[in-house]
Amino acid sequence: MKRVVVTGMGLITPIGNTVEEFWKNIHAGKVGIGRIRNFDTSAYNVKLSAEVTDFDPKDYMSAKDAKRMDRFSQFAVAAARQAVNDSGLDISMEDAYRTGVSIGSGTGSLMGIEREFEKLLAKGPSRIHPLTAPMVLGNMAAANVAMAFGCMGKCLDVVTACATGTNSIGEAFRTIQHGEADIILAGGVDSSVSKFGVATFQALTALSASDNPLQASIPFDKKRDGFVTGEGAGVLVLEELEHALERNAHIYAEIGGYGATCDASHLTAPLEDGSGAAKAMELAIKDAGLVPADIDYINAHGTSTPMNDRIETRAIKLAFGDCAYKVKINSTKSMIGHLFGAGGAVELITCILSINEGYVHQTAGLTDDDPECDLDYTKGKGVYMPVNAAISNSLGFGGHNAVILVKKY
Repeated sequence: MKRVVVTGMGLITPIGNTVEEFWKNIHAGKVGIGRIRNFDTSAYNVKLSAEVTDFDPKDYMSAKDAKRMDRFSQFAVAAARQAVNDSGLDISMEDAYRTGVSIGSGTGSLMGIEREFEKLLAKGPSRIHPLTAPMVLGNMAAANVAMAFGCMGKCLDVVTACATGTNSIGEAFRTIQHGEADIILAGGVDSSVSKFGVATFQALTALSASDNPLQASIPFDKKRDGFVTGEGAGVLVLEELEHALERNAHIYAEIGGYGATCDASHLTAPLEDGSGAAKAMELAIKDAGLVPADIDYINAHGTSTPMNDRIETRAIKLAFGDCAYKVKINSTKSMIGHLFGAGGAVELITCILSINEGYVHQTAGLTDDDPECDLDYTKGKGVYMPVNAAISNSLGFGGHNAVILVKKY
């Protein structure tokens, strides 16, 4: 099997539109949650979201190209351009058919669908934008990235709800491992803080009803009452190790293992004993040739819903045994909300930054311990410590469980 390393990273998030800004604000404990600005919430119980601010697509693409993409695709191209620039790659000099893209979107453009459907209702079908279909489909994030860089190899849009980003990276990892590509731009993206998107999750009673941005996304806290919708993108340059060494690339970390399972049980609820998620963790650790005691840090799915956090805690105990009480755990969603398809990618980048600096951030807002969530969730403040191996968990509606293990190179 080929070895796979990370040589570039790019981020668009509610707390920073570059890796550097994001990490600075992670250290500061900044919470990127505020009042929903995208639409009038007067008829909604939910008032808060985690939205990207100060984003100008023309910083990353021409005005003409930007007009042909909806917001989620703009995010993906922006994060990919950051990642490619960071990697030092000149993709035009690579074999185009050995350069791929694996960037998933869980929802596509709900905003675009809403916008054009409102036109349909108000003015009839003749007023629909002619590029609506290629602007709103979920695969267009990956397609636009491929077109931006001339990547003619495998181009994927894995859609597994909240596990989308992690599965997308995992499948890219497998592709390079098996010698099918040298380079893949991998990650996830979503921008669905829309009237319909928020309404659907509100109807499901999955969202926090808090009106306090600092107490809305509080994973593992006894007072948690739901997740906060967010938006953003995370893209990594995954590269075959020898290819990276030949061009003297800077290597951030090595992807060590990948595990994916399905609960095959319920539309929204995970298996009560956590066995499906636990198996995905076990598979990722075994794939890397490690054991639970080797894992220093878990970036949990940690959505701040009562059920998810309780069952993910059970899953960690099931997978790690006695080591569950020794490993550091946190939830980046405590600061950025739930970025859906982007979540797994942003959280894996967080793991890589933690490995490089030896720092595990706090779970922001966690103050009141839940007796059923009794592990070390990095409460109060971040911790400087050696991080040699970390896993990132993503658990999606439909029972999709995905785990990536990343380790120091």
